Amino acid sequence: MNTKKILVVDDSAFMRKLISEFLSEHPQLEVIAFGRNGQDAVKKALELQPDVITLDIEMPEMDGLEALKVIMEKQPCPVVMLSSLTKEGSETTLKAMEFGAVDFIAKPSGTISLDLHKIKDVLIEKVLAASKANISMKPALSAKPVTIQPPVNNPHSVTNTFFSQTRGKKMNKLVLIATSTGGPRALQHVVTKLPGSLPAPVIVVQHMPPGFTKSLSDRLDSLSDIRVKEGEDGEILQNGTVYIAPGGKHLRLRKTGTSIVIVLDELASEGGHRPSANATFRSAAEIHDIEKVAVIMTGMGSDGAEGLIKLKETGTVNAIAEAKETCVVYGMPKAAVATHLIDDVVPVDEIASAIVKHVYNKR
Repeated sequence: MNTKKILVVDDSAFMRKLISEFLSEHPQLEVIAFGRNGQDAVKKALELQPDVITLDIEMPEMDGLEALKVIMEKQPCPVVMLSSLTKEGSETTLKAMEFGAVDFIAKPSGTISLDLHKIKDVLIEKVLAASKANISMKPALSAKPVTIQPPVNNPHSVTNTFFSQTRGKKMNKLVLIATSTGGPRALQHVVTKLPGSLPAPVIVVQHMPPGFTKSLSDRLDSLSDIRVKEGEDGEILQNGTVYIAPGGKHLRLRKTGTSIVIVLDELASEGGHRPSANATFRSAAEIHDIEKVAVIMTGMGSDGAEGLIKLKETGTVNAIAEAKETCVVYGMPKAAVATHLIDDVVPVDEIASAIVKHVYNKR
């Protein structure tokens, strides 16, 4: 059996030992070396060329973020970050995703987590997924993304005054986005290009633990023309707003009068995910008088495919899947394409254009 070589980097000897023991239990994973800080990580990454690196963020001499930058520049390799659950930790983790990390794991109780066994299965799963990740074809993120302009012949794009009127207009379109591994970076490609005047609300299901989705929504909001926020229970959807499902909660939609309302719950996870795209998509399928644009992007597993079938069975839906060549992990889009219900397969940097095209298209 072809085992994957793992470099474990953490400034705590105890954490290095625990992580190594957990990973070594899987027959396909072999821990070949340890790193005690960022400098050590860079040196061993260049020397040993591991298949995956687990990289702690908070370390002396050179932290994980700086080490990640050097590794991705000199010896690109799939990297899984280990992060604390603090606000600062979540913000740094999102920067790591931008710099090229494949995924991250939140330590359950801080820098030295005696209860790391709680995330043992997730750790193994994410390292295995990272060993198969595509890190060679990621389009560069633009420092100042260019917002896609609505079609000139469409009344929605006539003047800037419409930007402030969009949220009050009747809703007849709804955009649904599902993503997982590689999603934060992919979402930056997509959301930052959407116009603030988009005459539809956008619901995003990104597989993330609690705490991290707030930092993700704040980060995307600071970079985008369109408003981005974490969805709140009982909130009425407004056009020109992106709502990100909070980590640890399912986001479902319910029609109340003429409005669509967000309903959050902590019912059982689906396929290991909460939020689950299938849960969101199924609830949207029950709202029949709204056209939908469903987008399934990079991610491990098949979340979203079953929900897409429900959407297509119950209403008018344009379905978009991210092309394999730009996916970090081609799992969720592959499962969606296998349903034979996808209308457009496009690289990540063209997804925003496809969304805008379908939202402004009059049937």
